Amino acid sequence: MGYTSKRGRRPSEYASKSAHSHIIQDDTVQDFLLQCRLPTTSGEVEIDDEQRVLYVPVEPNPIKHVITVDGGYTEVAVRSEFPSATICFFQFGALFFSVEDLEKLEDVPFIDPADMSKLKKIERFKFTIPVRNVTLHDQNTLTHSIRKALYDFFMRDLEGDTLMASLRWLVFEEFGGGIDQWVLASCPVCSVGSIPLLRKEMAPAFVFTCPHCNGQVFLTDVFRIHEAVDDELGAGGVLGYVTTTIEQLLLVHLIRLILNTKAALLKHILFVKDGPLAFFGQTANMHQPMRSLVSFLFSKHALYLAGLEKSGPFVEHADEIADLLNKGTILILTNDYIYKYVIPGKADPKNPYGRSTYYGNKLIFKTRGGGVYVVTLPTEKVNASPKIADFPNVMATLTNIEKLRCDMYDSALVPVALVNKLVSLADHPSSRILQKFAIGAITQ
Repeated sequence: MGYTSKRGRRPSEYASKSAHSHIIQDDTVQDFLLQCRLPTTSGEVEIDDEQRVLYVPVEPNPIKHVITVDGGYTEVAVRSEFPSATICFFQFGALFFSVEDLEKLEDVPFIDPADMSKLKKIERFKFTIPVRNVTLHDQNTLTHSIRKALYDFFMRDLEGDTLMASLRWLVFEEFGGGIDQWVLASCPVCSVGSIPLLRKEMAPAFVFTCPHCNGQVFLTDVFRIHEAVDDELGAGGVLGYVTTTIEQLLLVHLIRLILNTKAALLKHILFVKDGPLAFFGQTANMHQPMRSLVSFLFSKHALYLAGLEKSGPFVEHADEIADLLNKGTILILTNDYIYKYVIPGKADPKNPYGRSTYYGNKLIFKTRGGGVYVVTLPTEKVNASPKIADFPNVMATLTNIEKLRCDMYDSALVPVALVNKLVSLADHPSSRILQKFAIGAITQ
């Protein structure tokens, strides 16, 4: 990395114009490139007939309501000069509407704004964390400031209860028989590993005490966000993990509230998440209690849940092979298929794709109208070669995905498009406005 001019009195040092020749002529580099392989193209794809399943729509439709959860965030600089400082604003939304309202819109030549408003019953939840060179008044470091901000958000009242109570319900599997402890990978205070969090020793404020340093451990520390924060370099790498985690905890929160009020409603609600059903990075361990919750709901109640992807390698692959699929076809993505055609690698039956992150399996669905969707549906166990029988309620779920099509964008769904529009934060003007707002509020 070259030197840059700080005050304009000396020139900047620029990169060499000829150093690339040393890389091109290096034998080890040439040998490495010969070993590399690229993903296959659509012309090389061979689909096993056992993976293709005929889509059969369900009548009568058991789903009466749809709940969609999505989130967005934007990072803004509250100080540009050295030492620069940034914070991040998050906004999450839970969109609720009835399938009947949507179906009525199909029968009218022009959509009245009042009718469209029925599809925008949304609850917004806001959340802010420091990202670089910002700390809270009562915290000593950036890491602890982020921990405290996350804890405070989960302690807020949402629809008559807290996300923290729902997190406890999930982590200790209180929906079933319950478990006595959760082993935390590392203490956020002293960094000692394998800290047992005993449910019976949790304080009313959802706080534990580390047995090694007597430090305060929040229940939200099970996300392990503190392990990926660098007090010097910042927390830019955790923003995506925080977003997907809170999106899915909002789903858990809503499911818990429904179970506590009228569990029978679960048989008539489709939950839609923007993105796959998985936890990534530091939060990946949360897939385990989520799969336990999925198994419990399938056995004791009902669950209609789907994760819809808008981008990424699976969406690109689905677009490439769309012409190879007949309309009204479900293509189940097995471990062998994924590593052969989507992600370069070698399939290992003992380590299926998403084994440590997903609580479901993927499929590609081509509707009778020609729309193509990459869908993750919840499954009860890890399976390298899932069959259609491993996806409970699959036909009913896909029936409603077909109903929810949105012609405004490629292979889009109405609820996902609406909730994204209502919670996403654009670079212009949202980012600039939030920046001015944050600078003014902090410096007052």
